[in-house]
This record gives sequence, structure tokens and C-alpha cells, in this order.
Amino acid sequence: MEDNRRKQTKGCDLRSRLQRRSSHAPNTERLSTEEIILWSQSLERLLTSKYGMATFQAFLKSEFSDENIEFWLICEDYKKIKSSFRLSSRAKKIYKTYIEAEAPKEINIDHKTRDLIGQNVKTPSTVCFDEAQRIVYSLMEKDSYPRFLRSNIYRTLLDSTSDYMKM
Repeated sequence: MEDNRRKQTKGCDLRSRLQRRSSHAPNTERLSTEEIILWSQSLERLLTSKYGMATFQAFLKSEFSDENIEFWLICEDYKKIKSSFRLSSRAKKIYKTYIEAEAPKEINIDHKTRDLIGQNVKTPSTVCFDEAQRIVYSLMEKDSYPRFLRSNIYRTLLDSTSDYMKM
């Protein structure tokens, strides 16, 4: 009972922070029930929403499993790098942080992919992490995302914006 109350409070706190953030931003609307409902249509919809991304990250952090979304986001940024020097140094850093065995934020990928990336990092390109990123996205889509939709954070946020709309 106490645990449920704490989770509901966590969801309310998150909603409050997101609502405050949106109300302070110029020319932006409040987080709407419609937007929150759209998040349930696909992981892609969730990740393309600024507030959806923030809420999903908070959920994963609360479950101590935020390395996947961090890795996915870092790969999205990595693909935009133009300088070969920056590409090389960033690839090594990503590899040491997320890919190599016993990395501080090691992601769950198979040995074959890990070895392939180890080779790719020696001559990095913007696509050297694509296979790992695809695997991580698939894991989030099949595991983390459905749990998020069933979570107290999501349900409380949805309920609280629905209540707000009724006022």
C-alpha cells in the first residue's frame, strides 16, 4: 500500500514538473491527454514527443534500466557528427561506456554484434553502431515500452491530465 502511494506520488511529481516546464516555455501548450494517449500508439511516437521522451527516461531511470535509452540517444547524436576526428573519439567513448564487456553502462547485445562493433570502432563511420542501436530499440519496444504503458507513472500522468481537462 505504502509502495503504491509512493509510486503514485512519483507520477504526480513528474506530471507537475512537466506541466510547470511547459507552462514556463513561451508559445507552448500544456501537456495534453491527447498527447499522452498518442504515446501509447508506438515507441516511435513516444520518443518523438519531448515530454514523452522525458517521461520514458524517468520511468527507465526509476527501474535502473536507462542505459538503453541513453545509448539509443547517443547513437542518434553520433550519426550527426561530421568531423572524422570527433567521430573516432566519440566512437571509442561509446564503445568503452556501452559496448565492451563489463562496460559501466553495458547494453544487452549478443557476442557477434559486440565483436562486429569492436571491429567497426577501429575505422569508425556514422553507421558503426547501427546494429546495436537496432537491437536496443527492439528490446525497448518489446520490453520497456509495454512496461511503461502499464506503469504507475504513465497511468497517473494520464489520469491527472484527464482530471485537469474535466475542471
